[in-house]
Amino acid sequence: GEAFAASGYARASGRVGVCVATSGPGATNLVSALADALLDSIPMVAITGQVPRRMIGTDAFQETPIVEVTRSITKHNYLVLDVEDIPRVIQEAFFLASSGRPGPVLVDIPKDIQQQMAVPVWDTPMSLPGYIARLPKPPSTESLEQVLRLVGEARRPILYVGGGCAASGEELRRFVELTGIPVTTTLMGLGNFPSDDPLSLRMLGMHGTVYANYAVDKADLLLAFGVRFDDRVTGKIEAFASRSKIVHIDIDPAEIGKNKQPHVSICADVKLALQGLNGLLSGSKAQQGLDFGPWHKELDQQKREFPLGYKTFGEAIPPQYAIQVLDELTKGEAIIATGVGQHQMWAAQYYTYKRPRQWLSSSGLGAMGFGLPAAAGASVANPGVTVVDIDGDGSFLMNIQELALIRIENLPVKVMILNNQHLGMVVQWEDRFYKANRAHTYLGNPENESEIYPDFVTIAKGFNVPAVRVTKKSEVSAAIKKMLETPGPYLLDIIVPHQEHVLPMIPNGGAFKDMIMEGDGRTSY
Repeated sequence: GEAFAASGYARASGRVGVCVATSGPGATNLVSALADALLDSIPMVAITGQVPRRMIGTDAFQETPIVEVTRSITKHNYLVLDVEDIPRVIQEAFFLASSGRPGPVLVDIPKDIQQQMAVPVWDTPMSLPGYIARLPKPPSTESLEQVLRLVGEARRPILYVGGGCAASGEELRRFVELTGIPVTTTLMGLGNFPSDDPLSLRMLGMHGTVYANYAVDKADLLLAFGVRFDDRVTGKIEAFASRSKIVHIDIDPAEIGKNKQPHVSICADVKLALQGLNGLLSGSKAQQGLDFGPWHKELDQQKREFPLGYKTFGEAIPPQYAIQVLDELTKGEAIIATGVGQHQMWAAQYYTYKRPRQWLSSSGLGAMGFGLPAAAGASVANPGVTVVDIDGDGSFLMNIQELALIRIENLPVKVMILNNQHLGMVVQWEDRFYKANRAHTYLGNPENESEIYPDFVTIAKGFNVPAVRVTKKSEVSAAIKKMLETPGPYLLDIIVPHQEHVLPMIPNGGAFKDMIMEGDGRTSY
């Protein structure tokens, strides 16, 4: 929980998140959050205790070789063996975590070193010659002009934007103003371009909008900025953007050509690249010649034909409706954290993200239990901003103890549980691909399926967090309003049908033509 809170703090602020844990089980408790931070490129420093130096390797009480355990899920890690090294190591850890492609760094400090007396030398220089030499240089004017030449030749260009653009929202908006190129974002990229902008196609990929996936399928130029061509975005990689020239800008050379070979690649900070492109466009004739009017019309037609939508069944609460109500009542200004599953996809689809760092989600690792602690971290990083954890009953239960954190620290975190008594996303896959065979995906009490189990309202009261449950569509709006108006932490348990499916859906390894547009768990496949 603590490590996910550090991740939430880092995601919501752009600063380095810090977590501290004891040796052994304390250190291994950080593992999931470190893996999550590496996959989503989140700057974090984890400091762990270790048994005294002379006992390392003796299977001492609460000893785990945490440097070895985390070697492949951190950007870098240290085992401190000399007390004089601490100032340098901590300085390097923060520099490594936040420079280049950000990521988590672990520092393991044995107990005897922690207890040694020393006079620290604070201004010890860092010793990272190899790393610093390999940090990408600013992009060259020639390569940026090459990109603009491709933009000038294109008829159907599309921007595919990811988490790498979290620090360059303004530059991205300016680039779109100058060129008129429509934008689709990944799950990590939500908010980096305002999703209520007329040129926004919202999210692409497995559960992306029809029009975003249509645009990428039909595009003749794909500008991939700060993205990594993840399998949940591309589906069948050969069919992804197959009619398109690809320009890939990324700070990490390992990502370029890893999954999809680009026609033009620039290994540089995307913020600097966008600043350079905008500079070239502002002073040039090229920009006046750009007119993507017919392409805009074609995409607007797709938006009208295939909007996101859902069915309503009497007073049953459609989960999508609850998120739309939240969006209206918060005017799209709240910071949203989520767990992982159907509720995460609906939160991505139905909430309006207007700025970077407004959407916090475990995207690459997909770690359930992320929502509540991440919301707490975001709340600490943004005092006075409304933070809502949109969670599923399965995800919420995994870090439910952090209700104590939001109560004791009196953080204004609002927890909105879309409670369908199931592991909804797995149920959806069971319904679609496994003849609705249920394998441990029902989370209620089989002895009594009509009662809600576990009872989150009662549990929240045990933590002294005010809590309410709603079961009817007509009650939702007033309940969410009350949640937002109540100061401090609050839990709202919204009971939703488990038959609901996240749509549209491109099946795993499928292409645009395989998209599923309708149906739910009330039908058999």
